[in-house]
Amino acid sequence: MARQIKLFDTTLRDGEQSPGCSMNLQDKLEVAESLASLGVDIIEAGFAIASPGDFKSVQAIAKSIRGVTIASLSRALEKDIDASWEALREAESPRIHTFLATSPLHMEYKLKKTPDQVYEQAVAMVKYARNLCGDVEFSLEDASRSEPEFMYRVIEGVIAAGASTVNIPDTVGYAVPEEYAALIRNIRNNVPNVDKAVLSVHCHNDLGLGVANSLAAALAGADQIECTINGLGERAGNAALEEIVMNLYTRKEYYNMTTRVDSTRIWQTSRKVSKATGVRCQPNKAIVGDNAFAHESGIHQHGVLANRATYEIMTPESIGLPHNKMVLGKHSGRHAFEERLAYLGHRVSEERLNELFEAFKELADKKKTVSDRDIEAMVSGSSSGIPESFQLDRFVINSGSSMTATSVVRLKLRDGTKVEKVAIGDGPVDASFNAVDKIIGGSEIKLEDYNLQIVDATDTGADAQGESHVRITRDGRTWNGSGVSTDIVESSLRAYLFAINAMLYDLEQEKTRSAQ
Repeated sequence: MARQIKLFDTTLRDGEQSPGCSMNLQDKLEVAESLASLGVDIIEAGFAIASPGDFKSVQAIAKSIRGVTIASLSRALEKDIDASWEALREAESPRIHTFLATSPLHMEYKLKKTPDQVYEQAVAMVKYARNLCGDVEFSLEDASRSEPEFMYRVIEGVIAAGASTVNIPDTVGYAVPEEYAALIRNIRNNVPNVDKAVLSVHCHNDLGLGVANSLAAALAGADQIECTINGLGERAGNAALEEIVMNLYTRKEYYNMTTRVDSTRIWQTSRKVSKATGVRCQPNKAIVGDNAFAHESGIHQHGVLANRATYEIMTPESIGLPHNKMVLGKHSGRHAFEERLAYLGHRVSEERLNELFEAFKELADKKKTVSDRDIEAMVSGSSSGIPESFQLDRFVINSGSSMTATSVVRLKLRDGTKVEKVAIGDGPVDASFNAVDKIIGGSEIKLEDYNLQIVDATDTGADAQGESHVRITRDGRTWNGSGVSTDIVESSLRAYLFAINAMLYDLEQEKTRSAQ
């Protein structure tokens, strides 16, 4: 019988620590719901003491998400552990996750503590956390560069103090599979009480070995793997959940291990995370990249047509990726559109379905056919549930190689009034953004990132949709936005306004809370 491996997803904590990947509360709740539906065992919702926003998001996820353990990260300090417990206390299944570095390098230069002091602090803080919460995880930061004998001592001590899970992180992605597997086996053989706790691994991808190390550790006896959707995380990221799951699925005879994850929800969850963070996967990303199931070479195409197994070791359907191409156009009805949405994994309210169908009809008038990628982009670019303080009403561009770009933009305000401003800029998009800034008084907003790409790579004509992504900052905080249109300036404006509306909503919510 296959051994079941627990999956600890840290997309909302370690993944969000990736530069430019910050999410607002609504984004985090939607991602948490997707992770719970995907079937992960533990969701690390955040680092409660890091900021008021992190605390609120951990608290909101703990209150609303059921059927899965919710964890919050804490340094091995009473104030951190208290914050985590306060945020987690309404969770159906809460877990306090606390950590302390154990490598000589970290102990000397970062902690400035002796090994004995580190041991005492680790044991004391696990005991403290255990008195608050029945499920405590302890991580030995930089374990892969720690002294084995000292590591065994710490693991034995924290398990005796009440840790139900002990994590052995490859914090800086330094390990190689054979070495890391030996580390796990040695822990199994040298820690007397190790069978009283779940043994976990958390591998970073600095040398591109995050998934390989995680799987090697699982084969050597690790019970839990910590990972993120799309491999997001600090520096080069973490072991990617989708790659771990599909390795176990595709090579089940070799690994003889399984997870609770419903693999057919991987593609949808990956897209949800990309939308929330504003960071798309590179096209050749394993499992979820746009090219993962694409075949351009004539030899490959011939082989796949004869027998898909010639060049596909797993099917697109196994990750929830639709492979058929039902043609939708301007003559398609609401029922066909609704069925296509459901097939793509989107269950929407009646109100949102009306909104999406109207957008679909507008797009179908501009294009001969509407692809699955068009529909995905449409859903991503539609209402996120955040009130729209500003809506795009119209714009006019005047631009050329021998003149300064000028844009006239008119926005509709929440009260129904319309405001129009004109601005110049370095090109039509810059001029349009400047006009928006004039309307909203956005002098404190900084455009941090902007990118534009064709929604469907098979579209090369004038009717191809452009999908714009922007990242804005204000007072050190970040918001993402996305927009879709066959006009690149319109898609850019929609993305910019999406981010601005998200920012204004967050600031409005904070103001309301502080006044209470």
